[in-house]
Amino acid sequence: MPALTTTSDGFLLHGEPFRIISGAMHYFRVHPDQWADRLRKARLMGLNTVETYVPWNLHQPAPDGPLMLDGFLDLPRFLRLAQAEDLHVLLRPGPFICAEWNDGGLPAWLLSVPGIRLRSSDPRFAEAFDGYLDLLLPALRPQWAASGGPVIAVQLENEYGAYGDDTAYLKHVEQALRGRGVEELLFTCDQANSRDLSAGSLPGVLATATFGSRVEEHLGALRAHRPEGPLMCSEFWIGWFDHWGGPHHTREAGDAAADLDRLLSAGASVNIYMFHGGTNFGLTNGANHHHAYSPTVTSYDYDAALTECGDPGPKYHAFREVIARHAPVPEEPAPMPGTKLPLTTVELDRRAPLLPYVRGLPGAVRGDGPATMAELGVHSGHLLYRTTVPAAGDGLLHFAGGVGDRAQVFVDGAPAGVLERERHDETLPVRVPRAGAVLEVLVENLGGVNYGPRTGAPKGLLGPVSFQGAALRDWECRPVPLDDLAAVPFAPSSAATDAEPAFHRGTFEVESPADTFLSLPGWTKGQAWVNGFHLGRYWNRGPQHTLYVPGPVLRPGANDLVLLELHATTGTRALFTDTPDLGPENV
Repeated sequence: MPALTTTSDGFLLHGEPFRIISGAMHYFRVHPDQWADRLRKARLMGLNTVETYVPWNLHQPAPDGPLMLDGFLDLPRFLRLAQAEDLHVLLRPGPFICAEWNDGGLPAWLLSVPGIRLRSSDPRFAEAFDGYLDLLLPALRPQWAASGGPVIAVQLENEYGAYGDDTAYLKHVEQALRGRGVEELLFTCDQANSRDLSAGSLPGVLATATFGSRVEEHLGALRAHRPEGPLMCSEFWIGWFDHWGGPHHTREAGDAAADLDRLLSAGASVNIYMFHGGTNFGLTNGANHHHAYSPTVTSYDYDAALTECGDPGPKYHAFREVIARHAPVPEEPAPMPGTKLPLTTVELDRRAPLLPYVRGLPGAVRGDGPATMAELGVHSGHLLYRTTVPAAGDGLLHFAGGVGDRAQVFVDGAPAGVLERERHDETLPVRVPRAGAVLEVLVENLGGVNYGPRTGAPKGLLGPVSFQGAALRDWECRPVPLDDLAAVPFAPSSAATDAEPAFHRGTFEVESPADTFLSLPGWTKGQAWVNGFHLGRYWNRGPQHTLYVPGPVLRPGANDLVLLELHATTGTRALFTDTPDLGPENV
């Protein structure tokens, strides 16, 4: 018997009337040492529930397992901490999560299966997801409400009505969960229009809607679709995400609070998206591709109630006041902003050029033409392609099919230009100084598309490459290893400027670890690590101009900062500041 059941117009929890007042917080976007703090702040705002996605691609990075459940991925621990704060949990295990997350949470090894039909009754997709559930669900069994745990509801798929209409597939997902012991309430979520709700829902499964405004209109659409049952907004969008080169999206707190009040006044349940956004650490950000490819930035602040560093923002206080009109709110005072690291300057006085380092690594793959990342079994980061150009002269390099996603071209080690999927680039004028000149192409995967039919689009060089119409052959392809930087041959450097891809390293002292923000004035584009922890990408294109550094990754005494700068820097200093800069706002 599920703990959470439905009536003609609401919910019962253990037989008593219950309204879900939830907020989204993705455990995999928050440092595990900060989970308890964020969950406590959720309770103090008045939430009785938290919601999280479960990213298949992180938990099962290889098709034959094992299941990853440690560190950032210790979902059972996150759920226990939620229960310790008297919070219930809405669990959204996929298979697809969107979430502005790399490939929408679908594992790269699955996306590379030739001809596979994603999110469908394709037996290969269904078998893969079933295998994942066979690993995941036993580990979560103690966390179901039926077993005394906090999870009171589980989602089927994610806004499926905007993607497909394969009802047999949705039924398979339902049966896969039920057949593996999930007794809790199941629900679907779709955008609040009749087409999506009809295509994405199942009889006997709670249908919920996603929207951020026009509350009465969208609740009306949900009620028209389901004349009886609870009204619930399973994603009440209170902010938005950002793309490189775009604005930083914000929403005025009073406006969002007024719509939250309308939702609760209508008797609806709600899941605030996001209560706390967190960060796309490492290379985990997703991308959109409508008319053009647009990768998501490293920050997932989302203009949420809790900021990226966990401080209460204007929405936190406004929402707390609204919730108090409709439900009990703890009498404890609202939390205060956390301590920040004092302003700290770092001199990056050691460096290692990237291309010579990668050229010397073993494991090169040779072929007549360039291979894609999937063909090489590389699922993120960079590839370095290398060949020779038989003819000298001025001419056009043509990349048939373009690049995925951004390619830096070098001729005999000299930068020759950049091609971007975002601009649909396929050609580049170059000067080849001599016959037999070395052509190198450094390609960066900027993040897998997380929404729509382009999910799983290939990365790397996507077809043959030619110069002056003649195909270039005999390619050497090398992955650029970024998981462990211990082997990078850093050497002292006093250069004031640098105009080639290179690793840079410096040390700095910390008296008492605390949250901080890495600012990189004069640097162009690359990635950053602190004490080996991968903070993510930076890019002077903006809007984001600082990277969040969680206090737990710092240590008293000496600390280490490494940058991989792909272009140029006008200096060798970096700053740690107490204030984030996410860019000019677009309210």
